[in-house]
Amino acid sequence: MKLPLFSFLVACALSAIALTPTSARATDKEVAVLKTSQGEMVIEFWPDVAPKTVANFIKLAKSGFYDGTAFHRIIDGFMIQGGDPLTKDASMEDRWGTGHADERIKAEFNDRNHVFGVISMARSTDPDSASSQFFICLGPTPQLDGKYTAFGKLIKGEDTLRKLGKTPVGRSAGGEPSKPTSRVALESVKIVPADSIK
Repeated sequence: MKLPLFSFLVACALSAIALTPTSARATDKEVAVLKTSQGEMVIEFWPDVAPKTVANFIKLAKSGFYDGTAFHRIIDGFMIQGGDPLTKDASMEDRWGTGHADERIKAEFNDRNHVFGVISMARSTDPDSASSQFFICLGPTPQLDGKYTAFGKLIKGEDTLRKLGKTPVGRSAGGEPSKPTSRVALESVKIVPADSIK
């Protein structure tokens, strides 16, 4: 029995959708589980406002890029910053904060506010210089709104984030009181289906 061309095309399209893995169709149904030395945090993504940034973070996380790094910059009430691959090597400590992945991603500034638990991309003065480093806000930081790419928010692990924010710090090489006095490890970042989180 022959199907009309239109029906045949519709059937093909539906078959393709059915065969596409759910994670490939809806990255907003995946979350990131950050295992730190102070406990776990779970981040949901905002691919509707920052699709390239979300895709970049997921790609790096799935490759193990973030595993074994550290939060090298912490300012209580402001943010915790991590994602620098150089933090895997203690001998590179004087360069922590300058590391990055191979790829730079174009800014995706949006209307999401930087408030407690929001994750956003760190960058240099060049708006399109974000790569792997990110920060998680410890409170409202409206001065960053529309200037940094917010791409998700904390949905679990608020106590862990607050503990990380209270980490004792000393002065960095630049004189900023933000350098943890002991290592604050980001042991792993795993991308998992959202419905697997209880």
